[in-house]
Amino acid sequence: MAVAETQLYAKVSNKHKSKSTSALLESLLAKGFPAHIAQKALAATGQKTIEDAAKWLHSHCNDPSLDDPIPQEYALYLCPTGRLHNHLQEFWKESKRQCGKNRAHEVFPHITLCDFFTCEDQKVELLYDTLKRVGDSFSQSFPPFISLSLHSSTSYLGFFIGDSHANILKEFALAFSSEASALADCHVKPCLKQLHLTLAHKFYPHHQKTLEQLAKCINPGETCQWVAALYSRDMRFVHYQTLRALFQYKPQNIDELMINVGDFVYVDPTQQSDVSEGWVIGTSHRTGCRGFLPENYTERANESDTWVKHREYTFLTASRSFTQTENEHHEKLNGEVHNPSMSRNVTNVLSLQNATLRRGVLVMRHGERVDQVFGKSWLQQCLTTDGKYYRADLNFPSTLPKRKDSMKHFEYDPPLSCCGVFQSKLIGEALLDQEVTVSYVYSSPALRCVQTAQHVLQGLKLDQKVKIRVEPGLFEWTKWEASRAIPNFMTVTELAEASYKIDTSYRGNFPLSSLVPSESYEEYVSRSSAVIKQIITACPSKGKGVILIVGHGSSLASFTRPLIGLPARDSSNFAQVVRKIPSLGMCFCEELKENNKWQMVNPPVKTLTHGANAAFNWRNGIVED
Repeated sequence: MAVAETQLYAKVSNKHKSKSTSALLESLLAKGFPAHIAQKALAATGQKTIEDAAKWLHSHCNDPSLDDPIPQEYALYLCPTGRLHNHLQEFWKESKRQCGKNRAHEVFPHITLCDFFTCEDQKVELLYDTLKRVGDSFSQSFPPFISLSLHSSTSYLGFFIGDSHANILKEFALAFSSEASALADCHVKPCLKQLHLTLAHKFYPHHQKTLEQLAKCINPGETCQWVAALYSRDMRFVHYQTLRALFQYKPQNIDELMINVGDFVYVDPTQQSDVSEGWVIGTSHRTGCRGFLPENYTERANESDTWVKHREYTFLTASRSFTQTENEHHEKLNGEVHNPSMSRNVTNVLSLQNATLRRGVLVMRHGERVDQVFGKSWLQQCLTTDGKYYRADLNFPSTLPKRKDSMKHFEYDPPLSCCGVFQSKLIGEALLDQEVTVSYVYSSPALRCVQTAQHVLQGLKLDQKVKIRVEPGLFEWTKWEASRAIPNFMTVTELAEASYKIDTSYRGNFPLSSLVPSESYEEYVSRSSAVIKQIITACPSKGKGVILIVGHGSSLASFTRPLIGLPARDSSNFAQVVRKIPSLGMCFCEELKENNKWQMVNPPVKTLTHGANAAFNWRNGIVED
């Protein structure tokens, strides 16, 4: 058990444990569940139904923390409903699409009344009683509407609550916190500073103008009923990332995690450095079990996706109402709600921007390389005693291209595997289906990148029309080279003689001789920034053709960030970001005519996901024990 959890256990265990007379609890006790585990299940599911609690208990039968009396954390939020909520959800969707995800997207629209606090499982019902009593006492004085004024800075955008209305909300929060603290024996801290409804937070400064334009489409005076809602979360995973499973994964080893489609997994970013490439270690929200899982089976989820709503109090103008979670209002948290008036306003903003779109830049990582599958000694597996190449596995290439120097140079300049070739053609075919017009192709001098570019062009049916420009400046950060030296790449002439469609007249911006072994991160960032700018300058801006750049995992961040005006990532987390980029991972930027600016948008094709396929020996388990 972690140190923090051990301290929590001691703190909670020393407290007096009150008994609950809840009918739900009595039903679980009658089924034979211990009281502390039954109360934990009820708290984790919002005390909704006996079926929900029983399902939770069944899923967590192998949860190693099931007996740990670590409570949930609770928060009291004031949430909008109705037309204002619809406007806010439309803003959430469009701001994410145009400017990428920021901190506000992690949680649904709300005003924080009481920030997160802990409450013992057996005393949670007292919070429900408190919310109802305090809600009743404020129902007549609650304002019929709440004054909202837009406030903007370089890292924050949101509505501030008018003073007179904010004072009433603060009194409500103070009353709830005082009564809850006394009855439930927990420390509840009301928010008494400037109350606000956040629209965007911790975004890049150059997105401020776009976000402001979208925010002005929101009419803060729209019809709205406000709901005071009590939410809970698992306090052990507050600083973790939340992933959502896209596919089912059945463990192949004892240390792997079983996941179903839609499962949430908590991942600690600080514990991933020693995990194999393409894998993460995390804890299942559904089962509480911990293990390894393939990262490309998941996507990032929002922080609040795993929160549980317990009770809510709806402030009505004519009457008051206290409802449980099953009586949800029509809007979904973090859902997509269509609102015609908001959509028209947003469409006007989008049409203005789309009318100015020009070129596109598609930065792509190469396909699967042979040493990624067979290890660094792959070449030794394929050479006969007299030094001739043979195909030791169907995923090895059938032949290797001819080169004048030693074949051993392929060890540090490996080709694609056969699956890598297939991946590349598949991406090219998908681009063709989406009618993407590729006008220029640039490739790192690494053989795997040249081959990827070639097969993408074949899938696009452009291999006879568009030639590949080999640009040494596109090579990855040389510090990561295992040989501590620049690999001996095949020359442009050798590539052309091997039937790769190379533009032999092209002269790179960075000659091979300029690549420095074990360059510093600052040198790599400077090189990347310079080469992408030179490529953009060299490609005419007429028309809407796409510039395809085939590089390495590091290329996606190092070439796109300077293009859209973002600073380089910190070197301390650069490797962690890069290792998550799969084969054929890609980023897409579109140019705006205004001031020659670029914006990052969704790539024109979907991602490519597939599972592993281990080596198989028919003797093992078939004819031999």
